[in-house]
Amino acid sequence: MKMRGKLCLAFAAAAVSVTSFAAGHYVPGVEGIQAASVPPPGIYYLGYLVNYNINEISGAPGDNTGTVSVLANRGVWISSHKFLGADYGMEAIAPIQANSLTLNGIGYSGTSRGLGDIYLGPVVLGWHGSNWDGVFALGEWLDNGSYSATNPSSVGLGYKSTMLTLGGTFYPDVKKEWSASVLARFEKNGTQSQTGITPGNGLSVEWGIAKQIGGGKQLGLVGYYQDQTSNNSGPGASPLNPRKSAIGIQFDYPILDHGLFLKFAGYTEYSASGGAVKGNLLRMTIVKAF
Repeated sequence: MKMRGKLCLAFAAAAVSVTSFAAGHYVPGVEGIQAASVPPPGIYYLGYLVNYNINEISGAPGDNTGTVSVLANRGVWISSHKFLGADYGMEAIAPIQANSLTLNGIGYSGTSRGLGDIYLGPVVLGWHGSNWDGVFALGEWLDNGSYSATNPSSVGLGYKSTMLTLGGTFYPDVKKEWSASVLARFEKNGTQSQTGITPGNGLSVEWGIAKQIGGGKQLGLVGYYQDQTSNNSGPGASPLNPRKSAIGIQFDYPILDHGLFLKFAGYTEYSASGGAVKGNLLRMTIVKAF
């Protein structure tokens, strides 16, 4: 019974990171097609509406389910200034979340809503070649969101993270009707002030292969992989290292007269281990150019 109790607590600790779906703050699956392509100079609003249905926590005892709904509001400014041959820009993300969890393995059921942890990115670099795009970005996730060590549904994670982004998009044909992209984000996580635990660092990799199908519309195959690349540390830290993989489909629909782009995607997670939550993700993105 003691061993089973320790395992339940370990899975409960892993479930506290459910707002990020695996390891760290970043939500995989929000980019997809041409994920590494930075837009031309201008000001942009991107609204990511994400619904994530949790079917299970890998390896955890009992029936563990939940829903995470997020509206991530992202502002991006790309300037006409060049640095290392790239367009220089800045960005910020403010997520509004609603988390509902039922973790029968530990006898928990609860709901939390509110403003999640904010991201500030003072460095965005976008390169554009004849048949390729590249991106580098650096920023910080704050710990402003409401967090409680005893509430797995908290909208905040209780720690800061430094996030490094690197990726590229390749266009194999002259007309750029086909595209293939890979975007990697690495998070170095800080220490939770309430628990003294430092979560292991996280790596998220998103990819997309797409084809233009007329009128600026695109259809493609997308996917992601997320992995906690180092161990948790600190008093009572979970020994689990979550990782997961997903595959899905994305459809992009432009409304050029209004400077709008609508992007729809659905993912199913086909592999999860180390206490990672596993489920299905639906995402709609609204992009507005000013």
